Amino acid sequence: MQRAVETVAGYVIPPPAAATVPVEDTDEVFPVCRIFCVGRNYAEHAMEMGHDPDREPPFFFTKPAGAVVPDGSTLPFPPATEELHHEIELVVALERGGADISPQDALDHVYGYTIGLDMTRRDLQAQAKKMGRPWDMAKGFDRSAPMSAIRPAAAIGHPERGAIWLRINGETRQEGDLAQQIWKVSETIAYLSTLVELQPGDLIMTGTPAGVGSVQRGDGLEGHIDGVGDLTVTYRA
Repeated sequence: MQRAVETVAGYVIPPPAAATVPVEDTDEVFPVCRIFCVGRNYAEHAMEMGHDPDREPPFFFTKPAGAVVPDGSTLPFPPATEELHHEIELVVALERGGADISPQDALDHVYGYTIGLDMTRRDLQAQAKKMGRPWDMAKGFDRSAPMSAIRPAAAIGHPERGAIWLRINGETRQEGDLAQQIWKVSETIAYLSTLVELQPGDLIMTGTPAGVGSVQRGDGLEGHIDGVGDLTVTYRA
């Protein structure tokens, strides 16, 4: 017996809801195309992960657009992990795409900035590394990218320095400055555009400062970047 499925505008199944991030102080939202994440973009974080920050160009991994969850969310603790880690990051939202973008032109492609958490199932990542397998299930799981509202660059400019920190239950865990990034935003956009053709709606998570560590059930996370704003999420006990 064939079961009837309600269709929408010619789709064989209802299309999934678009992933979006709110734009601060407006009723508008930013539609998310893809999420690219820069690995080890702060020297101290690179060293705490056992790598030499002076030897390598930027590398990237991805999260699905649907991994985004809004500021203020109360989240279930992710399955299949007992070593969930926090990584606080500046996130760049692109309003224009392109390939082979020059560093001099890169910031013209930016709509705005937000704060993101690259939540990581570190035990799954370590196992994948040991076995020479991809990190997808360690980085791209459900609700792995909490984000605050986007602040347009037209309002705040392009932040190149300023405090970035994360607190858990009021205790500071990560603390740094955007000026400590190995690859600046313009350089990151330009380099990434040599690997893929960037699209409007792409988000780029630009790496995390030192101090990454574990998150427990019941923890409240508070992130901040000077000039960009604040982000809070809580994991259910």
